Amino acid sequence: MTQAPINLYYWPTPNGWKISIALEEMALPYTVHLVDLGAGDQFKPEFLAISPNNKMPAIIDPDGPDGEPISIFESGAILQYLARKTGLFTGPNERARIAVDQWLMWQMGGLGPMAGQAHHFLKYAPAMDPPQDLPYAKDRYRGETARLLRVLDGQLAANDYVAGDFYSIADMAIWPWASLWEGQEQTLDDKPNLARWLDQVGARPGVQAGRALFAEKRGNLQQDKAAQKVLFGQK
Repeated sequence: MTQAPINLYYWPTPNGWKISIALEEMALPYTVHLVDLGAGDQFKPEFLAISPNNKMPAIIDPDGPDGEPISIFESGAILQYLARKTGLFTGPNERARIAVDQWLMWQMGGLGPMAGQAHHFLKYAPAMDPPQDLPYAKDRYRGETARLLRVLDGQLAANDYVAGDFYSIADMAIWPWASLWEGQEQTLDDKPNLARWLDQVGARPGVQAGRALFAEKRGNLQQDKAAQKVLFGQK
């Protein structure tokens, strides 16, 4: 029986890439619905019905539990759902699945939010009108992102992948954020294991295809004042 395409509500950002990468890696058919964040599509009622927190990505799977459609928001929840649906990329046993879950939560609660704030205060806030160049905030989030990447480098010193010797949804969640280390004003000079892993994961065809999905839509937020007002709640 042919799998009905999953509806992916997406914009080319690190959180969006998590799910486009997973769908490619799992060879699941999908249809893309672009959610233009700079234009405010995330606040439209039809999108809020799927993702009430007005955040992207989200999915609707026409073939959900018991064969009924289901909508899911939050990238970590989507990754766990897709892994359960396919039986892929969660590890070979329960101990491995626990390792995957804890590193997925590490990304959701740590690297994603901290690196996101680093991007904001290092790149975008100084370009706002008027400029918001805040040394404390820049140092705070640059430093916390550096600490988290050192944690990751240490984990990868003893493991081929984040949760062990197997590729998993934890890698899919972490790679999009870690791959943007330059914009977070980080260095890989003292993180050889992270550098190796970034190249290793980045060479996977599924990762390359998911990362390239509508890549041309990524704009220059530092220059797009209208998008800044939408995204950063300026009046």
